Amino acid sequence: MFSYLANPKRFEAFARIAIPICGWAALALIAVGLWFGLVASPVDRFQGDTVRIMYVHVPSAWLGLALYFAMGIASLIYFIWRHNLADVAAVAIAPVGAVFAALCLATGSIWGQPTWGTWWVWDARLTSMLIQFLLFLGYIALRAAIEDDRLAARSGAILAMVGLINLPIVRFSVEWWDGLLHQGATVFRADGPSIHGSQLLPLGLMAVGFSLLAAWMVLYRMRSAIMARKACNLQRIREAKA
Repeated sequence: MFSYLANPKRFEAFARIAIPICGWAALALIAVGLWFGLVASPVDRFQGDTVRIMYVHVPSAWLGLALYFAMGIASLIYFIWRHNLADVAAVAIAPVGAVFAALCLATGSIWGQPTWGTWWVWDARLTSMLIQFLLFLGYIALRAAIEDDRLAARSGAILAMVGLINLPIVRFSVEWWDGLLHQGATVFRADGPSIHGSQLLPLGLMAVGFSLLAAWMVLYRMRSAIMARKACNLQRIREAKA
């Protein structure tokens, strides 16, 4: 896929179609998901209306992990094969992933205060997710701190690959360590989801909607970065001829 899209014209043709599709589909699914989550779904027996934060918190958490995984794989591809499109993808993913990781932490705190009486507890899941957020910020800061583009790309790729170690820690932290604020898997289970369909539907809609929103932002940022590089190259050519 990267090899095919490495050609700027091919990527531009793909992005021209994919960006509006992802954007409009995300808007529609999130709107429907919010209606089901905030209006149609029933009040939780124990948490009341507070449980509705789940429809933003859980998809944000999933995307915080998924986007870092994508950034790490893109960095691995660049580190081994020096594929420029992979580096562009990693740079585009980083701030988007940071936003979803921050949204996960913020909504988790808002959810935790009325439900468990605290904004924050240093349990395994919260701490590892905070580290995930800091890894995104660290990658962004590292890329911005190094002026040499090749050195910045290589250093960022190493950091992103090392940070992949944290993903299974976040994912399995509840099973590996006892925690009071988080429960085990409720959707992706061998025996099927353990939550009611009235909650599973809006959760699924929001998850797909947020995923398409993330794809829209990443593709838009990638196309902008490629166009900026082309503009810089043209400017250098003009300056060399002058």
